[in-house]
Amino acid sequence: MIKVISVEPLENYKLRLKLSDGRTGIFDVIPYLDMGVFRELKNPGYFRRVYIDYGTVVWPHEQDIAPDTIEMDLQPEPELNKPYSGVTDNRH
Repeated sequence: MIKVISVEPLENYKLRLKLSDGRTGIFDVIPYLDMGVFRELKNPGYFRRVYIDYGTVVWPHEQDIAPDTIEMDLQPEPELNKPYSGVTDNRH
């Protein structure tokens, strides 16, 4: 069973996550913000209070997102420092 082993809240209601199998990525919480108990997550201060409990992403008032859901919707994180792969000038 996959577990979440680290979580970091980001801007625009996204979470940077690491799973127990070594995968990392971004999970977008926006699709959940208008559903029942998840409405409270619209408060940015509250959203940032996310933590892990027994391998699950949770917030203080018992909102949680199961690792299975996260695994299905985990998006690769954009590589910000990707090496340049263009043409190089070797004349010098």
